[in-house]
Amino acid sequence: MNLSKTHLLNQLEQFIGTEFYYPLWPNVMLTDGTRFLADTAGCFWLMDAITSHIQRLPNREVFTSCRLTVNNGSAVLIIDDGNSNILASQKISYTDFPLDRIHLYACFDGKQWIIMLPSEY
Repeated sequence: MNLSKTHLLNQLEQFIGTEFYYPLWPNVMLTDGTRFLADTAGCFWLMDAITSHIQRLPNREVFTSCRLTVNNGSAVLIIDDGNSNILASQKISYTDFPLDRIHLYACFDGKQWIIMLPSEY
């Protein structure tokens, strides 16, 4: 990643809505913002980790809040229902993710999951 943390955060703030959807898996799409994040921060692994959990959720879960918190080269991914009810969590023993934390949403439209930045919701 060539961007500083501040520059990356500033770039992510520019994404409002999305113009395109990018397939990650057959039933999981990324928005412009999450594709930019994955490309720029080299974190397609994060999108895959989120996908591995959301695809196993009951059909009644159509909205999730996904938070990655990084501490000293390791991280914790927490996926909840938006009301702090934890649906899944994962400890990540090593990461070089450039930010201390990131918050994403994943929404199910009845056919596919869409992983997005909160500003794209």
